[in-house]
Amino acid sequence: MKRTIIFLTAALLCFAMTGVSVPAEAAHPGYSLDRVMILSRHNIRSPLSGSGSLLGEITPHKWVEWTSNPSELSLRGAILETLMGQYFRLWLENEGFIPENWRPAEGEVRFYANAKQRTLATARYFSAGFLPVAEAPVEYHGEYDTMDPVFTPKLTFFSDEYARDAGAQILEMGGAAGLKGIHAGQLDAIRLLMDVTDMEESGAYQAGLYGNLLEDENSLVLEADREPGLIGPLKTATSVADALILQYYEEADEEKAAFGQRLTDEEWRQIHGIVDAYSETLFSAPLICVNAAHLLLEEIRSEMIREGRKFTFLCGHDSNVASVLAALGAEEYLLPETAEPKTPIGVKLVFERWLSEDGKALYDVSLVYQSTEQLREASRLSLAHPPMKVPVRLGGTEPDESGLISEAELFSALDRALDAYDALEERYGQKVESLDDAA
Repeated sequence: MKRTIIFLTAALLCFAMTGVSVPAEAAHPGYSLDRVMILSRHNIRSPLSGSGSLLGEITPHKWVEWTSNPSELSLRGAILETLMGQYFRLWLENEGFIPENWRPAEGEVRFYANAKQRTLATARYFSAGFLPVAEAPVEYHGEYDTMDPVFTPKLTFFSDEYARDAGAQILEMGGAAGLKGIHAGQLDAIRLLMDVTDMEESGAYQAGLYGNLLEDENSLVLEADREPGLIGPLKTATSVADALILQYYEEADEEKAAFGQRLTDEEWRQIHGIVDAYSETLFSAPLICVNAAHLLLEEIRSEMIREGRKFTFLCGHDSNVASVLAALGAEEYLLPETAEPKTPIGVKLVFERWLSEDGKALYDVSLVYQSTEQLREASRLSLAHPPMKVPVRLGGTEPDESGLISEAELFSALDRALDAYDALEERYGQKVESLDDAA
């Protein structure tokens, strides 16, 4: 009952803030918007910071009081996601893509999320802002609060030979030093993180319960039907850095969010760089990303050609966005005005299908996200005050003067990623039996 009340309160608060938006120019004059497909990361969640947890023990400081249970979408996250849904409604109305107070016909809209609370709730709050007078059930597969295979960036193909070569690609990211090189690149950020949290003053750290974040070695773990993983100081530092950034979004007092310190924007970005390095290490290698993103890429491609579908919202995690972008060959980028320059909280990878007057189909591919200021202030979004939008350049594509790529180029990028997965068995032989099947 409590969660229902929170949902209604957040939604009603955001509806009250909607107001009238100023009409804006069409994004691509001379073209009409035909379809929108979104892959979203969940919005702000609470970390696992209770007594006895890593976060509860690794600093002598007390973390902020959260408005949700550990790992669940926070009240601020609910408000922010509803605001984002409202913005997309205003934008698509302005483009003539949907009418005001759209009540879509059956099959025109699909909301599909991982079965975790934070992803399901994110999809529901977005739908509340996007379709305030229409029913928009959120589809999920399997039991509630479990990981849906489509949104689990696991290695569904696996063999010993594959693991050898995939591991080698990961180690190459650190140069000749391998994982030590990757770790060395984050030492300054880890020192800053330790200083902000006063980590070395905690009894658990002094007792060696969490090792030495500056000197211990990291180990790579690649297993069948499991997500790639690291064991060691980078994983520990990532957990703490992620929680600190979430606290920065959640807590209005910047100094309280940093346990009494005043950090610059660059220092916040530096701290989150630990999380980015961890994610890129595990999910950006060519042999890893086409494997980890395969089921989700199949889902995306299927949605793009689904007859009668106008709008799709898939909701997962930062690892989903990162692995899909890597598999599609996205060029290197750093997003502006955010502490998370790769896959910010609540970020949306948006595929817009546009039709020219003669019926030619082109796509606008972008990352849409709320800036750090918009997140911290829960700023109202409108056509006059939109979220951030940064174009994504996919490998093998050549945007025209309007930033659009041909449908053929986009589907070629998708098919290359899907074919690369199919080629794993040809290259590495019969895959090993999954751990689940072997049990």
